[in-house]
Amino acid sequence: MSIITIILIAIVAFLAGIEGVLDQWQFHQPIVACTLVGLVTGNLEAGVILGGSLQLIALGWSNVGAAIAPDAALASIASSIIMVLSIGANPTPETIRTAINTAIAVAIPLSVAGLFLTMIVRTVSIPIVHIMDKKAETANFAAIELWQYVAISLQGLRIMIPAIFLCLIPSESVQAALQAMPAWLSEGMGIGGGMVAAVGYAMVVNMMSTKSVWPFFILGFTVAVLADLTLIALGAIGVAMALIYIGLKTMATSNSGAGSMDPLGDILNDY
Repeated sequence: MSIITIILIAIVAFLAGIEGVLDQWQFHQPIVACTLVGLVTGNLEAGVILGGSLQLIALGWSNVGAAIAPDAALASIASSIIMVLSIGANPTPETIRTAINTAIAVAIPLSVAGLFLTMIVRTVSIPIVHIMDKKAETANFAAIELWQYVAISLQGLRIMIPAIFLCLIPSESVQAALQAMPAWLSEGMGIGGGMVAAVGYAMVVNMMSTKSVWPFFILGFTVAVLADLTLIALGAIGVAMALIYIGLKTMATSNSGAGSMDPLGDILNDY
C-alpha cells in the first residue's frame, strides 16, 4: 500500500474508533467503515459487499448493562484491510469472492479481540476521570474539555494503531497464505460466513418478534425471494404493509378505546 492510502485508512480507523463511543455519525458501523476503506483503497464495490454482510451480523450486537457487545469497529476496519490485501493489485472475480469470504470469517475473532482493547482503553480512562473531577472542583472547564478529547482520542487510537500494523503486512504474503489454503477450508469459510450473517439477523428477529408482526415477516420473507421484484418494489411493498399496520392500529384504538400492542388481535377481539 502507498503512504497516502495508509494515511487515509488510518483516518477512517480513527473515526470508527471514536464513533464506537460517540454513536453520532456511525462510522463504526460495518456498512460505513468497510465502504470507506473500500473507497480509499479503490475497492469500493468489494467494501460495500463486505460491509453489508458484516452489518447483518452486527445487527444483533448491543450493549446490555455491563455486558459489552463485540467490537464492530475493529472487526470492520481490520477485516476490510485483510480483504484489500487479499485482493491485491490484479483483482479477479474469484480472488474478490475469496477475499470477501475470508474477511467475513475473520471478522468474529477480530470483534472479540476488540473487547480486550476496549477493556485496556477504559481502564486507562479511569485516572482521566479523576483528573477531570479535580479540574471540575476549580471550575477549569477548558482543562475538562481537553481531557475529554484525550479520552475520546484513546478510543480512536485503539482502532488506528492495529489498522496501521495490518497495512504494513505485504499483500503478497496474504495472497500466498490464501493460495496455500486447501479448497475445503476456503469453501468452508465462505459457508461459515454466510451462516454467521444469518445468525446475526436471526438474533434481531428474535428480539423484535411479536405475535402481531410475524405475519408481516413471513410475507416479506416470501416476497423477497421473487426474482422479478426490484429493491424499489420491495420498498414500496414494505411501506404499504406499514401503512396497513398503522391503519389497523388506529382502527383498533378507535373501536376498543385504549387498544394494545397487537392491533390485529384488538380487531379480532371486537368481533
